[in-house]
Amino acid sequence: MDTKTLDSRISDLTQALGDPTRRAIYIAVRESPQPLTTSKIAELFELHPNVARHHLDRLTTDGYLQVSHRRPSDSTGAGRPAKCYEVTKKEVTVHFAPRRFEMLVDMLLHILEELDPDDVSEVAEKVGRAYGMQLATEIGVPDDPGYDAAVQAVASAMTGLGFSVDPDVSGERLLTSHCPFGETATSHPEVVCSLDRGIVGGLFGALSFKCDPVVIPHKALTDACVTRVPISIS
Repeated sequence: MDTKTLDSRISDLTQALGDPTRRAIYIAVRESPQPLTTSKIAELFELHPNVARHHLDRLTTDGYLQVSHRRPSDSTGAGRPAKCYEVTKKEVTVHFAPRRFEMLVDMLLHILEELDPDDVSEVAEKVGRAYGMQLATEIGVPDDPGYDAAVQAVASAMTGLGFSVDPDVSGERLLTSHCPFGETATSHPEVVCSLDRGIVGGLFGALSFKCDPVVIPHKALTDACVTRVPISIS
């Protein structure tokens, strides 16, 4: 791949998927077993339908989604089927994002090596918490959400970062089936899991909830990572 082509692809990905909400919407459509409607996306991400439609149209124009002619399984079958969206075959399993995360962690590891080993997890969590608070400011968070909405919002924000997170509200936990930190997460859980814990805690803090997440790391890349998120209102 020549430099011009590489630059073009990076620019394309940045413009289409650089927005955290749009990236999360793309992942939601990609992971859904059936095509999704605009109203469903609006419901999932607590967006006005016009805003959801804007993101979907942009992803469709850029070739990441396509209008589906399949009827969702929850459709009644009567009348004209609703306009649905599903992913195209356009290559978006971007190697840049996972690699970028791993590079950032590698750099952080080099910095942490200069610290007392007992401080590594504490510093990593502090960095993650600050980032989580900043992220919440950038993407916006619901006003005075209840616990259920807070868990959903945090899951959506983490998905926007490149994680694949399913909220388990009743179990007070987040289930992560994909981690953008890749193999670094399994080789250095004391750093990566502390970063994750900090980011989640920072997001909950921005939602006015005091949360001290407990991360149960996966032992293999194919395993789910569990983050317990018991909270108390701050």
